[in-house]
Amino acid sequence: MPASHGHSSHASHASHGQHAHTPAGQPQSAHPDPALAARLAHETGEVLLGLRRDWAPEAGTDQLRAAGDSTAHEQLMTALSRAHPGDAVLSEEGADTPERLDADRVWIVDPLDGTREYGEGRGDWAVHVALWVRDSSADTGGHIAAAAVALPVLGVTLTSDPQVVVPALEDRPPILVVSRSRPPHEAAAVVDALGGEQRAMGSAGAKVAAVLRGEADVYLHSGGQHEWDSAAPVAVALAAGMHASRLDGSPLVYNQPDPLLPDLLVCRQELADRVLTALAKAH
Repeated sequence: MPASHGHSSHASHASHGQHAHTPAGQPQSAHPDPALAARLAHETGEVLLGLRRDWAPEAGTDQLRAAGDSTAHEQLMTALSRAHPGDAVLSEEGADTPERLDADRVWIVDPLDGTREYGEGRGDWAVHVALWVRDSSADTGGHIAAAAVALPVLGVTLTSDPQVVVPALEDRPPILVVSRSRPPHEAAAVVDALGGEQRAMGSAGAKVAAVLRGEADVYLHSGGQHEWDSAAPVAVALAAGMHASRLDGSPLVYNQPDPLLPDLLVCRQELADRVLTALAKAH
């Protein structure tokens, strides 16, 4: 299957619910799956912080990025295999297998979203952990039932349960966040329609988090992504009452045979109609 940023996707089979461990002072879910997602995202982020802190500069930035990807992947795979050995996993950092398509529970994870930023010593990177569950009543065959996005440098883990409380819309021009490396050509039309401004950030998770935290208002991407890039951030955003969809307004669907999910829009509900109208005119 297609791979993102030179990596391949991974599906493998990964018992017991464990207590959530999120940053001190943050509320924790009473339900085992959201609590596990939050704990794993947070703990993986802590491992990544420690790896970067202790990394010898002479060892090289590229090597740090590779070590971050592999270390975070192994951290999550080991934890999931212990917690739920019968579940399937789709991860950016391993090989995909078709067994996940028949599974009732699939963890969709990006162990280190924003590898470039991580290697550069920046803070705009994240850890994504989401759980897709089969749902025969859903048109899409299932839905994301639990999700967490850890922002390790900020010491914050955003979750679908408890949901994020989004700040009120600020009295300022709307801010649109886009990729540092692949800003979408549609962005200019949206900025013009909103009378806003555009800012570049790394990591899909960090950009969705910026919208959730009130630091930005719209995130859009059209340069190619995969399910692991958006599953956890989108689930957290939807739980918080945000708009999240493809750029044409259609739903984002997960655990598909091909994990390519090339475009994404996450924004405040009060801006969604204007953004979608601008996007439609731009195409």
